[in-house]
Amino acid sequence: MDAQTLIAKRIARELKNGMLINLGIGIPTLVANHLPASVHCYFQSENGLIGTGSIPEAGMALPYLTDAAGHPVTALPGASTFDSAMSFGLIRGGHLDLTVLGGLQVDEEGHLANWTIPGKMVPGMGGAMDLVTGAKRVIVAMQHSARGQSKLVRRCTLPLTSLRAVDLIVTELAVIAFENGRLRLRETAPGVSVEQVLAATEASLAIDGPVPEMPIEGVTS
Repeated sequence: MDAQTLIAKRIARELKNGMLINLGIGIPTLVANHLPASVHCYFQSENGLIGTGSIPEAGMALPYLTDAAGHPVTALPGASTFDSAMSFGLIRGGHLDLTVLGGLQVDEEGHLANWTIPGKMVPGMGGAMDLVTGAKRVIVAMQHSARGQSKLVRRCTLPLTSLRAVDLIVTELAVIAFENGRLRLRETAPGVSVEQVLAATEASLAIDGPVPEMPIEGVTS
């Protein structure tokens, strides 16, 4: 199983019936493809859509039905569209139960940096700042390292997305929660040891007893 699929499958287990959820760009968009069959929730795109389905199959994309990044999406029966003012009113008003976002860095204080790299051209900051600040729960989906450097760092060197701490980080190596002011190692990926996670992580991780293996069964393949 590739790293992105593993991450998406594990995060899919965090989704509960009736939740209103925003999926960010990149790995988060894959989460909808692995929703457990017993879970019925609502995906929101900040460009004005509730009822986003899985990524369309090849040849089935509609040019006018996209997510906030302009990527093709599907709309489920009963989907609702509205303008950006209403969409961001939902986000800023605290009505989102969960947002899943990609990350460039997360530090020991739970801060996320994911919206820009200084000196690189970006199309805009998007909705990440509003989502991290407004959602009831924030999950970061990212690969553990980039170019051999840990993305879980002691202190973010990239511009922060928000001062609000994230709640959970899922990588291809581990599940890490931000609890009581610390990053805590909650699970390791199948076949990955605690020692391997610690060796790949710059940030300090608290460990409370034996660390179980990440469950990924019970979600769609």
